[in-house]
Amino acid sequence: MNILMITDVYFPRINGVSTSIETFRNEMIAMGHQVTLLAPEYPKKISDDENIIRIPSRYLVVDKEDRILKPRHALKLLNKLKKKDFDLIHIQTPFIAHYLGIKLSNLLDLPVVETYHTYFEEYLFHYVPLLPKSVLRYLARSFTVSQCNDVDRVIVPSVAMKEKMQEYGVSTELSIIPTGLTEDRFQKQDPASFLAHLDVDISRPRLLHVGRIAHEKNIRFLVDVLVEVRKLIPEVLMV
Repeated sequence: MNILMITDVYFPRINGVSTSIETFRNEMIAMGHQVTLLAPEYPKKISDDENIIRIPSRYLVVDKEDRILKPRHALKLLNKLKKKDFDLIHIQTPFIAHYLGIKLSNLLDLPVVETYHTYFEEYLFHYVPLLPKSVLRYLARSFTVSQCNDVDRVIVPSVAMKEKMQEYGVSTELSIIPTGLTEDRFQKQDPASFLAHLDVDISRPRLLHVGRIAHEKNIRFLVDVLVEVRKLIPEVLMV
């Protein structure tokens, strides 16, 4: 197949969505598909392959690391995109990319699928703290249903996410495709050497968190839990 992917976020912005897009795109290419990716430009430039098209973007007030696509610049590429003879549009994010993808699907007369990566009901209050959580949950559910029912198929990463979409009232058919990790991401390590590198006494009890330090990861909860754990195990350490 010849696939046009559209996203509001991609490398050099590091997060789970960027990683998922890269993983699936590479696997699709390895299977013989052609995948063109429309992604935002960032101030920091990186080397892209010939099938990644960067779209001019602007600053996002509520999140300094992300950008907002300028859709009119993407629409200027319409004739170029027509010549590529795509079979399918795959939207990866629910912001400008969603509406751009729907617009292009109509202009190019193509079916469109969308991957729902993020459980926005539990994310938005980190970025819009002034609004009540109940209001933000309602808004998150409303735009999720509206956008998912705009497309021909929705891809979700887990059974739990599929059930949540059905609970919301999404009527579009849902397919579960978990985001995997390539084998080269895994290496055998000696825990003792790892802890020694961090100057941690191997005999101490440890709580381990692996992930980005970001609002939506709810690190504050882990810190609060550590306070309670230390009441029972004073020597515990969080790594």
